[in-house]
Amino acid sequence: MTENSNAVTYAGAGVDVEAGDRAVELMKDAIKATHGTGVVGGVGGFAGLFNLTALKEYKKPYLATSTDGVGTKVAIAQKLDIHHTIGQDLVGMVVDDIVVTGAKPLFMTDYIATGKVVPERIADIVRGVAEGCSLAGTALVGGETAEHPGLLAEDEYDVAGAATGIVEADELLGPERVHEGDVLIAMASSGIHSNGYSLVRKVLSVAGWDYERHVEDFDRSIGEELLVPTRIYTADCLDLIEAFPVNGEDGQTGSGIRGFSHVTGGGLAANLARVLPQGTVGLVDRSTWEIPAIFKLIGDLGSVPQADLERTLNLGVGMIAVVDPSVADAAVERLNKRGLPSWILGTVEADNGEHKNNSDYVQGAKGVDGGAAVLLNQYK
Repeated sequence: MTENSNAVTYAGAGVDVEAGDRAVELMKDAIKATHGTGVVGGVGGFAGLFNLTALKEYKKPYLATSTDGVGTKVAIAQKLDIHHTIGQDLVGMVVDDIVVTGAKPLFMTDYIATGKVVPERIADIVRGVAEGCSLAGTALVGGETAEHPGLLAEDEYDVAGAATGIVEADELLGPERVHEGDVLIAMASSGIHSNGYSLVRKVLSVAGWDYERHVEDFDRSIGEELLVPTRIYTADCLDLIEAFPVNGEDGQTGSGIRGFSHVTGGGLAANLARVLPQGTVGLVDRSTWEIPAIFKLIGDLGSVPQADLERTLNLGVGMIAVVDPSVADAAVERLNKRGLPSWILGTVEADNGEHKNNSDYVQGAKGVDGGAAVLLNQYK
């Protein structure tokens, strides 16, 4: 075959295979650090493998799976050229949806699409994923980096991930376990996490703030504050389940954990309502916590109505546990001893219609025709 100076090559089309290989070399050690005895093989296979032999002790195992991304938070990471935190956001968004069912996340995969593979940038992202997986006790068994020139700009990328977990069938958490009189426990968020960034970015744009703007209250730029990674609750939730078992000795729902609600898109009330049974309402007491400074700043800077903030952002509560009242105080104490600020947030009561005319009342959220939730009183 004769050489042609006008020949079109893959590299000429904008795809650098060698850069992809260099990125893999840079991230291999971080990925391997997440591997326990269940992972089969190393990095670079066509598929990740996980040995399920150790799971034979399960009588009737259910697999739980979840997939998600980080949303427009990546735009801030790209603008500031800070990429090592966004991976933890990805892990948190995925594994903490799985633990809501009572399942332990076993393994995860990730996907990065970018306009141009910059090995160091890709490695930073994946190191963040690996760090998040380590925090969750989850193996990172594989992933994919795809170069999409012409579709994405050279400095643009998006990330997505999926994870699989396992739970014993008779320990599966769900609305059917929740009773009237159960107690709601709030677990503090680390910040805005990974939801509502379209609102946040719009507020800053309208106000004329760039991400490098220094904010005295945070002692860093507003962009750096916005990039604080999502808190991962998996290990804390699994510890609560172990300490306060889901089932009693008779195999029925015991005096322990009833359920969890991961506060993501839609805000606190909408996500809480999803895990409550029909005929009940979660009464959330705003006076039990003070809204963290970053949320106040966004609200004040954009004159954002409180109702909009509550429907969009977590406002300081990233996960909620629903527990039997007999263990509520002990559960709060345990979480705080683990370094996770937590407090009694409210209770679950019969929905007798008293709160249905309250504008903060939410029912039928996220397509789930379950219970309801309402936020009462004023914030500290």
